[in-house]
Amino acid sequence: MKDILEKLVEGEINIDEAENLLKADNILEFDDIAKFDIKRNERTGFPEAVFSPSKDYGDLLVIIEKYLENNDDDLIITKLSQERYEKILEDVGKDSFIFDYNARAQILVIRKQPKTNEKTAKIGIITAGTSDINIAEEARVIVEEGGCEAITSYDIGVAGIHRLFPQIAYMVKEGVRAFIVCAGMEGALPSVVAGLVDVPVIGVPTSVGYGVGEGGRVALDAMLQSCAPGIAVVNIDNGFGAGVFALTIVNSD
Repeated sequence: MKDILEKLVEGEINIDEAENLLKADNILEFDDIAKFDIKRNERTGFPEAVFSPSKDYGDLLVIIEKYLENNDDDLIITKLSQERYEKILEDVGKDSFIFDYNARAQILVIRKQPKTNEKTAKIGIITAGTSDINIAEEARVIVEEGGCEAITSYDIGVAGIHRLFPQIAYMVKEGVRAFIVCAGMEGALPSVVAGLVDVPVIGVPTSVGYGVGEGGRVALDAMLQSCAPGIAVVNIDNGFGAGVFALTIVNSD
């Protein structure tokens, strides 16, 4: 950016050319493998993340190395297996950066600087069952990466609904600004929560289920069809998207 502005001041380029160069500079091209949107954090309040499962390991490594060379923001890699994480540690160098890997959520955050402990708001994260925790943990990592405090309560679904009410009451007392509710099977929990609280509820259908519920489609359809107002629904197993949406709600004031 500084080079572009110096050329503009020196009269080597005109203002239209400078604008085009600045727009082009917003995207980093890594060896013709990936075009990284380095200004997304400035535009949307949250940086771009790397979805890892479909990427060749060599390409993934190039993306990581080039990003860290050109950007000071944290790098988030989602759906990353333990095996790939350990290989990244070895290839990138575990002493060069701060690696924060959540094995249950399979999400990695690579930092150049220690994370600040300052929290701007509270977000509640709930799961119906223990099988939904990996998706909830993905959302928790994103919520905390975005500077909010996550208050979690897991395995409090409608199969034993008496477990739910004390946890909801506690989160309301703590002043959570939004709820992320992860559920598979019939996906009923977000509707119940939305009927109890006056803040937005983000439903996350998970791929937990069998028979007609296999793959999470029943949970997705149930959440989309909910009669309780105030629910937004993300894609199946999309803890990342739920976390970003919760941050958007919090940061919109």
